[in-house]
Amino acid sequence: MDGQELVKQTLDQIPQANPNAKRIVGLVKEGGRITGYQLSDNSIVEKQQAVDMAKQGQIAGVGIAHRGDTEYLKSIPDGSENNNLGNLPSVSSETQA
Repeated sequence: MDGQELVKQTLDQIPQANPNAKRIVGLVKEGGRITGYQLSDNSIVEKQQAVDMAKQGQIAGVGIAHRGDTEYLKSIPDGSENNNLGNLPSVSSETQA
């Protein structure tokens, strides 16, 4: 089993993305913790809203994992480091479209 398969096993769910699904392009952080995401249409969504959107196929390239009772998004391994959530730039939550 390769590393990509191992990471996929840590995901609770890998939703099927819709053809028009958005991608996460930036992270909204407060005190070093991710509180939301900037999407490819420049909208900003809160962390839980993004999880709900991903479950509905509205965000591509992510799976859902959990820590304790909290669900969160993780990048689906695809061999590219550039689009991993941890490598995305931080954005201000005031960057509203």
